[in-house]
Amino acid sequence: MSKKKRRSYSREFKKEAVALITEKGYGIAEASRNLGIEYSVLRRWKMQLADDPQNAFPGKGKRNPEDQAFKDLQRELDRVKEERDILKKALAYFAEDQK
Repeated sequence: MSKKKRRSYSREFKKEAVALITEKGYGIAEASRNLGIEYSVLRRWKMQLADDPQNAFPGKGKRNPEDQAFKDLQRELDRVKEERDILKKALAYFAEDQK
């Protein structure tokens, strides 16, 4: 069984493909056939660009600023929880020695 290699497209290509639909008057089905892209992929690109034109198509592994800030806060919270748990264990250890 051979695996298909996932194709990746540049941000500019995606914008130009969506421009065919929005500005040139092509239908999604027609544009997807001409470009050799699945209909659902082109429709998703169109929705992403309509939802957030500035941060659409961030690229591999990149997040939009809100998602990145949330991820950073989550990482910080995990670190602080770990530090708290270590301090609790240390406090219990030293309190036991004093008895």
